[in-house]
Amino acid sequence: MSRRYKSVLVTGASSGMGKDFAQRLLKDGMTVYAAARSVDKMQDLKEAGAIVLPMDITKEEDVVAAVEAIRAGHGGIDVLINNAGYGQYGPVEETPIETARYQFEVNIFGLARLTQLLLPLMRTNDRGLIINISSVGGKIYTPLGAWYHATKHALEGWSDALRLELKPHGIDVVVIEPGAIKTEFGTALSDNMKGNPEGPYRDLIQRLSSANKRAYEQDIGSPTSVITDLVMRAIRAEKPKTRYAAGAFSGSSLFLRWLLPDRWFDAAVMSQIK
Repeated sequence: MSRRYKSVLVTGASSGMGKDFAQRLLKDGMTVYAAARSVDKMQDLKEAGAIVLPMDITKEEDVVAAVEAIRAGHGGIDVLINNAGYGQYGPVEETPIETARYQFEVNIFGLARLTQLLLPLMRTNDRGLIINISSVGGKIYTPLGAWYHATKHALEGWSDALRLELKPHGIDVVVIEPGAIKTEFGTALSDNMKGNPEGPYRDLIQRLSSANKRAYEQDIGSPTSVITDLVMRAIRAEKPKTRYAAGAFSGSSLFLRWLLPDRWFDAAVMSQIK
């Protein structure tokens, strides 16, 4: 492993991809800060050598405290993996604005604030890497996912602009776009769906929920390890790519979005929701 980078902060490390990132990075000998709201779910990481930080990405005091702990412990970090996030689903008309606002707080503004606070520490070393975990949903779209897709599309553009700003300071910015990952199947839609089951969008809600249930029952989706492999590739690369994508349907989805006119892509998306 490249020893250019020795320390890393992983957000959303209590489960799924974030926990897998932290475990792999620990095995490769890096100093790992693991942050999440649920500290009890990171006990295994702590026992493996991670420095566990309680942090709700939407709370300024939590973010500041985490950065201060990193400053006090190691003076800063080499790699920041912005992984914390979730998907909010439901019709635009029926999703409360406060719910939509919270989606942006988690997926964009909290991530951005953490990055702002860590950048001065990273710049002192004239090197560093920021890995933003986006989604193929940052390039494509589905019905009932408007607020989620809006945050991921925003993250893509935000990352591109940040990359240009940080290049003179030796800090690179990488976007990783997971496709369908098994840890996310079967729960995201059911747990985070807003909408009136008897309202004007009830048929669409039912169709999307049924399609998600079928995918879950068929065990469609890639293991978290395929995304962890991309994270490790980016960290090890002398000159990482600006974007990496992997996971079920990632290649086909991105290719079709590039190839098809909007209306044709609309039809392709809706054909999968039956």
